[in-house]
Amino acid sequence: MPTHDVVNQAPPRINIDEFGANRPLVDGVARFDADWALGDLREIGREVGGESFQLDAVKANSRVPVLHSHDKYGNRLDEVEYDESYHRIIRAAIAHGAHTSAWSDPKPGANVARAAAFMLFAQVEPGHACPVSMTHAAVPALAASPELTASWLPRLLSREYDGSLSNGKGSALVGMAMTEKQGGSDVRANTTVAVDAGDGSYRLTGHKWFCSAPMSDAFLVLALAPGGLSCFLLPRVLADGSRNVFAIQRLKDKVGNRSNASCEVEFDDTSAFLLGEEGRGVATIIDMVARTRLDCVLGTAAGMRQSVAEALWLVRHRSAFGAKLVDQPAMTAVVADLALESEAATLTGLRLARAHDADVDDQEQAFRRLATAVSKYWVCKRGPEHAYEAMECLGGNGYIEDFAVGRRYREQPVMAIWEGSGNVIALDVVRAITREPETVAAFLAEVSLADGVDPVFDAYLAQTRMMLAESPDAAQARRLAERLALTLQASVMLRFSPAAAAQAFVESRLGEDRGRLYGVLPKGANLHAILDRH
Repeated sequence: MPTHDVVNQAPPRINIDEFGANRPLVDGVARFDADWALGDLREIGREVGGESFQLDAVKANSRVPVLHSHDKYGNRLDEVEYDESYHRIIRAAIAHGAHTSAWSDPKPGANVARAAAFMLFAQVEPGHACPVSMTHAAVPALAASPELTASWLPRLLSREYDGSLSNGKGSALVGMAMTEKQGGSDVRANTTVAVDAGDGSYRLTGHKWFCSAPMSDAFLVLALAPGGLSCFLLPRVLADGSRNVFAIQRLKDKVGNRSNASCEVEFDDTSAFLLGEEGRGVATIIDMVARTRLDCVLGTAAGMRQSVAEALWLVRHRSAFGAKLVDQPAMTAVVADLALESEAATLTGLRLARAHDADVDDQEQAFRRLATAVSKYWVCKRGPEHAYEAMECLGGNGYIEDFAVGRRYREQPVMAIWEGSGNVIALDVVRAITREPETVAAFLAEVSLADGVDPVFDAYLAQTRMMLAESPDAAQARRLAERLALTLQASVMLRFSPAAAAQAFVESRLGEDRGRLYGVLPKGANLHAILDRH
């Protein structure tokens, strides 16, 4: 029809090298000792930017997982069916080591390379990143049992993917079932009971309110043993090939994260194996929690990158009021501000990833203890607002499910909720400062590397030091976490980003004239120089 000619619309954003197009990510990978991974990351960038992968991301989120609790004869199945698009996505991520490559080859920059791979896949399809992240984080918990490590670790390190529940597989993914309906984040309120079976295993009975990726091959589970709250490895298929008792009650109807199934599950005399000692469950999973919290930061940064990429694509192709949108000053300021947020989150995530490498010293370990918590708090909370602003850049199209930003908007809140919501994380920051003073010293040593570069930052850093010198107050936990996170991000930007981006970030986030919404940048900021990196 002649009235339906399509003009002034952006072309499809497909067949793009998502790694090469993201200069902050490319620079950060090289800066943090992972330049040896550039070739593989370029390959990933081309793969996730390809038309077929993009289409699979759409399908995996529209053809959502389906629970088959029983077969037609009434036998329990407890299987979740995923669309083939989901299997193709996660198979690609596993093949490139987005799950456990940092463990299989723990050289300097290994966690940086793995973080970049994880972000590239999560940028396009975030739901599959949940089991990928949990498998990565399960490795240090598994180390509490040499026997279980010997039998399971080779499977976790494998780059093969088999989505079936079967015995004798050479690969495995690990999920988690920690929280219960009466406790949530307060896992010490758990009531699931573990009884020693006398044959090297335990029998678990109880109900888990949230269990993600229920088709995983094994799960880390917290339960009350005679010695107290303990951590267990619970396989879905037992050594004799029979199915373990794993009664899926229902799938959660989540706001976002649609491609990934989460469920409620009932254990009834379910076999599991103790990791570490009885009563030491929380201590056993502590490193695991740090890894998944870091992945929440990385996942949010990946989402911010997708939002920036989609918004920039539109404003660089669409015209209004006589000029390209990107050249309209008000719009330029908005997308440049979104790009600054994305760059700061990316660099922060990569810096933290480097601090998780095997070669780091005690100071780096102390730094990551505090910095991971403050970054998880702040970066993840910035995600939803960031996605919304990008959605607005697309106008009405941004509110349509055909476009990726709407899916991202529904996805971002989960990064702030999972692995410790805002108050839990902020109070953990207070706990680290109070009980582990070495974390404060390490954190200040890191952020002080930018001391003297920018007067606005210097003044802000001085106030941060004063706040840390006082006894932390739980009622002010969020204020403290926010200040520490912004101090860290500003320091990272000043050290590793071009001057135009660093100065604009510092003045707009730390300066006295800062605004409350995106698009309020200092007068005279070089907006196009900021955008050229994105």
